[in-house]
Amino acid sequence: QVQLVESGGGSVVPGGRLKLSCVAPGDTFTSACMGWFRQAPGKEREGVAAIYIGIGLTYYADFVKDRFTISQDNTKSTAVDLKMNDLKPEDSAKYYCGAEVGSSCGPTVWKMEKWYNTWGEGIQVTVST
Repeated sequence: QVQLVESGGGSVVPGGRLKLSCVAPGDTFTSACMGWFRQAPGKEREGVAAIYIGIGLTYYADFVKDRFTISQDNTKSTAVDLKMNDLKPEDSAKYYCGAEVGSSCGPTVWKMEKWYNTWGEGIQVTVST
């Protein structure tokens, strides 16, 4: 059973930055779609960004383009980072890492919550003055 562990959340002021990490301890994926989603209170979970492990293709929601960067950390078994710059109060949410091992990402499916079969427990990001 694949496990995903998120880290790096916290509180920052508007304009600040954070880096989230998602690690699958003990696992190495040669092919997978790994994505970051977020859910604010009273709202549905939404896709933020995803990366096609093994190919390196990346996908972003329009609301985070040019501010967030998703990348694979090859120094760890399988780890994906989400670097978040210029954070806004509306970015406040619980962020979840998802993985669909052995599958690709595509421009449509990456943002579909049901595409992923493994999820981390989530980590809180709060942006406020």
